[in-house]
Amino acid sequence: MAISISLKKTPGILFCASKWWGDPDMPENMEYPMTEVEEDGEISEYPLTFICQINCEDIAGYDEDGVFPHEGMLYFFAAIDKYLGYDSPVQNGPGEWPKGQVVVKYAKNINFETFKSCILVDDGDNSLTEPPLKMEFGKCQHNDGGIILGGMPCHEDVTESFPDHVSLLQIGKDGTAGTDFESGGMLNIIIRPNDLKFGNFKKARGFLSSILR
Repeated sequence: MAISISLKKTPGILFCASKWWGDPDMPENMEYPMTEVEEDGEISEYPLTFICQINCEDIAGYDEDGVFPHEGMLYFFAAIDKYLGYDSPVQNGPGEWPKGQVVVKYAKNINFETFKSCILVDDGDNSLTEPPLKMEFGKCQHNDGGIILGGMPCHEDVTESFPDHVSLLQIGKDGTAGTDFESGGMLNIIIRPNDLKFGNFKKARGFLSSILR
């Protein structure tokens, strides 16, 4: 079994709650992930898009196989601005994405007093993030389509390329989230089961699948 994710608009404050988009609420010593880009011969840092944070207590009752932590906060970031309709110096296409284009972080404990919202703004102090969406969880089959936590990737090109990996997070086309990958594809953030077991989330990697092969 895997864990389904449905998204809903909400006027509520989602500080330290499970949320999609918005701004990550992180410990003070946790750095926001950046990737290096080269433009006009110069190297600079570019922020990855914050996808979601998951309060692991919210998924404990659905994680029948016990593969995820059941406390703390899990964070997902990826270079997906291109697929959200924004101009981006990062242009990843189908297949495995370069190292550092997908980042998963984990905080073992959630502390409302010390966690801070990491807010990205432009030169005019305008927020660079989409409004946060409430996340609701449920049970689903391990190879279902849509937005899913855990299980196996839905598309065969991912499993053929990485047969020893499982899916941490699968993201497909979603009207509420506004995600739409090319060629009917899905972004899978994948990891080896042993790395997942020991919380070695630095080993996660990204693969954009396609139904057109």
